[in-house]
This record gives sequence, structure tokens and C-alpha cells, in this order.
Amino acid sequence: MHPTLRRLTQKYPELQPCITDVAQAFEILRRSYQSGGKLLICGNGGSAADSEHIAAELMKGMISKRPLPDVERERLVSLFPEQGSYLADNLQGALPALSLSSHTSLLTAYANDVSADTAFAQQVYALGREADVLLAISTSGNSPNILNALRIARMRNIRTVGLTGASGGAMSALCDVCVRVPCEDTVDVQEMHMPIYHALCIMLEDEFFGK
Repeated sequence: MHPTLRRLTQKYPELQPCITDVAQAFEILRRSYQSGGKLLICGNGGSAADSEHIAAELMKGMISKRPLPDVERERLVSLFPEQGSYLADNLQGALPALSLSSHTSLLTAYANDVSADTAFAQQVYALGREADVLLAISTSGNSPNILNALRIARMRNIRTVGLTGASGGAMSALCDVCVRVPCEDTVDVQEMHMPIYHALCIMLEDEFFGK
């Protein structure tokens, strides 16, 4: 077992039944990033905030400072003698991730002009490629806009990971891996989602920047 997953179960023993699925989710994400893919994330309400949180953890250093490789530092200094060192010192390695919940103008325009329950699906259709992963977050597992995004991901041959509650809802059948935390109430489910996605982000950072 990965040390991060071991720490997760020690701190949150109630998540032990989820560990196999979390490990599988990590493997899907790892393979995607190795293949040059990106992560698309969507959720509603508190899960929309989680979407932004996850993107932030992946797009900059979380625990590691993720310094630029020497070859990139040297190229920056060569191209920009005055600013190159500053840029190299302040940039960090990144794993590309987009929160589909953050595109306010698009979401509101699409909801007004077309249909609210296909606004995430439209973004997956526009942005998704086969190497990518869609991480869909729904405490009930039955949010229509999340389910439609998962359907378009399947049509696009995009791998899918779900984060939801104990029942799994309708999204379970649409995800390659669905992590179902052993809770039913929305607040409890959201509280259990955070340590899981933190663990995934830590493992990815270690995989790509820890060596």
C-alpha cells in the first residue's frame, strides 16, 4: 500500500473500504498524466469548491516546491537575461487540471441559452481528449449535470473517476472508478471527500515531482 494511503486509513479508519478504489483512481490519473493528458473536474455547490481546490493543488506545489528542470531554467535565462532567473525561481512544476465549475460566464450563458444540465457536458465535449480524465463529484451521485458530463466523457473515450456517497447513485454505472465514502448526509460526504482528494494530489505530486 502506498504510504499516503496508509496514513489516510490511519487518520480516517472509516475510509478503509474505499482504499482499493482510491488506489485505482490514482492509477488512472497517473497514466493520464504520463500520456500528456489533463484532468477535468466538475461538481455543484460545495463540490464546485472542491473542484477548484483540487485544480489548485495540482497546478502548483502542494507539499513540494516543484522546482523547474535545469534545462527549462537555462532556457529562460538564455531568452530573458534580466527576467529569466526571476521567472525560473517563481514558477513551479504543474499537472494540468481544469475546474469546469469555475467558468462562470460560460456556465450562466449556457444555462440561460441552452440548458443548465448540459453545461458541464458541453465543456467535456469541447475540452476533453482521450488521454484526459474527468473527475466528477456529486454527494448524491444523481446530479443531472454531472451524469450528462460523464455520458459525454464515455462518448469521447475519456476515463472517468467519481467521488460520491455510500449509495453511489446513478453515477456509479458511468464511472471507470467510483469512490463511495461510507456516508449519506451531504455534509458528511463532503468532509470525507477532502482527505481522499488530498491523498490523490499528494501521491501525484510525489510520483511526478518527488524524485
